[in-house]
Amino acid sequence: MKLGFVSAILPDLSLDEILQFAAAEDYTCVEIMCWPPSKAERRYAGVTHIDVTDFGPDAARRVRETVHRTGVEISGLGYYPNPLAPDPQEAAVYVDHIKKVILAAETLGIGQMNTFVGRDWTKSVDDNWPRFVSTWKPLVEFAQDHGVRIGIENCPMLFSSDEWPGGKNLATSPVIWRRMFADIPHANFGLNYDPSHMVWQHMDYLAPLQEFKDRIFHVHAKDVRLDVQQLNDYGILALPPRYHTPKLPGMGEVDWGKFCSILSDTGYRGPVCVEVEDRAFEESLERRKLSLRQSRAYLRNFIPS
Repeated sequence: MKLGFVSAILPDLSLDEILQFAAAEDYTCVEIMCWPPSKAERRYAGVTHIDVTDFGPDAARRVRETVHRTGVEISGLGYYPNPLAPDPQEAAVYVDHIKKVILAAETLGIGQMNTFVGRDWTKSVDDNWPRFVSTWKPLVEFAQDHGVRIGIENCPMLFSSDEWPGGKNLATSPVIWRRMFADIPHANFGLNYDPSHMVWQHMDYLAPLQEFKDRIFHVHAKDVRLDVQQLNDYGILALPPRYHTPKLPGMGEVDWGKFCSILSDTGYRGPVCVEVEDRAFEESLERRKLSLRQSRAYLRNFIPS
């Protein structure tokens, strides 16, 4: 397996600076954020380390040269909007940019992009389903035609009252993944799997590694700490931030030794990218770099260099 990190935590650094940092800190790869240049609408969004809106041959050459010079791979291109937003015009903007990210992944020879399938959070899963299929089947076929795999992250995107009650991402559980892959069975459609999202939903985060081993294309390494007292006070139907806190790997509930053991047993040899969303490490660039150093030191116990 290849240890990497998600570039969103270093928005103030250039692509070149990020890959140099990764090389110096014994990271093998980085998932590079490709949001359209704009103001972030939420934490960790709006980060642009590769601008795919105008990605010509010169831009592609510069990226390849940086990768070659640093020796650090790009594990995938990341862009995480809501392509099933209730406003069709808004959703269309996201779908269009996803296509641009796919084309950039093809141009760079990466073959991997990661995103959300999205959701109209005011509607049930069943009521979202026709639009999910009509939006995503053409997108998956577009990616297939360009030799690119799509990894869907399993985050419910349910963190505020604006996202209540359904969250902004359908792909949250095995029963939904089975339905997704039955209706869109293309081999290039899979998961960017993050075990922490299973933990706070009180689900088994290890079982999917075996069942979906052929669909796990990319992995995020993020941990989560559950506050049992808050959970007892507010209940499971409260907004998740009431009772859970994203943490660095090794500082929460995930058993990373067991996770990496089972993941490697399935034959997975792909990226495992640290995703820092730990507020205790966000106050400065040096603290955010420290979070990546600490995560690397911990995970190298299970993912050899």
